Amino acid sequence: MSRPTPPAPPLHPTLLRLDRLAAHLATDDHVLAVLGLGSAGQETHRFDEHSDIDFFVVVDSASAQDGYLQDPGWLAGFGGAVAYSFVNDPHGRKALFADGLFVEYAVFTSDQLAALPVVGARVVWSRDGHDPLTGSPAPARPTAVDTVDFHRDEALTNLYVGLHRELRGERLTAMRFIQVYAVDRVLALVRLDPASRLDHPDHFESTRRIERADLPTDLPLHRMVPGYEHNVDAARAVLDWLTTHHVTHPVMTRAVLRLLDEHEQT
Repeated sequence: MSRPTPPAPPLHPTLLRLDRLAAHLATDDHVLAVLGLGSAGQETHRFDEHSDIDFFVVVDSASAQDGYLQDPGWLAGFGGAVAYSFVNDPHGRKALFADGLFVEYAVFTSDQLAALPVVGARVVWSRDGHDPLTGSPAPARPTAVDTVDFHRDEALTNLYVGLHRELRGERLTAMRFIQVYAVDRVLALVRLDPASRLDHPDHFESTRRIERADLPTDLPLHRMVPGYEHNVDAARAVLDWLTTHHVTHPVMTRAVLRLLDEHEQT
């Protein structure tokens, strides 16, 4: 006999403000739906006092869309006063309320929404109970370059370029190649490892909740990302991890090691 599904935990009090906004927008016949995303989407159990509210508003026409994009006064439906906002996308804005609520939103017509591969959205409210996500395309499948070979070799070449730029005195761009781009490839390798157990992986940001992941290997992020003045140490840590956990190409590996040796001699 199957066990009954336990009831969903109650929404965080702050997240209930999105329901309040939806009720406010429902009075406008041009609004078709309000969708929550991220921790305001299907994973509401993740919402806490540090979360912002990401959401979509779906409208019935381009003219209604323009109206909602041009005049953000409707954000008053959340309750409270907007202290700051700016356009961060052709379809939306970010806004900070005087009481600390931070929101990010976009406004789409139903046709525009139907063309988007929306992931993890929650229908907060929809007119006549219609599911606005019906017919949305599935998220794109991994491309041919989302492979262990690609991410491993891309990380090696990121280290190579970054160490050359460090030698040239371009420390900031070196930091990005070594401590950002190469580390992103390491995180991709972690994701592709079938033994990794990630905590609610984010489809768009690989760094999210990586500290809470259950990984089969050590991931010394404190050594891989030590900061602006420690690019060489970071490169060595990333290379050590790559060569310990993957078979790296000897030519590229030696090239990176030569650069590390050159740094030690300067």
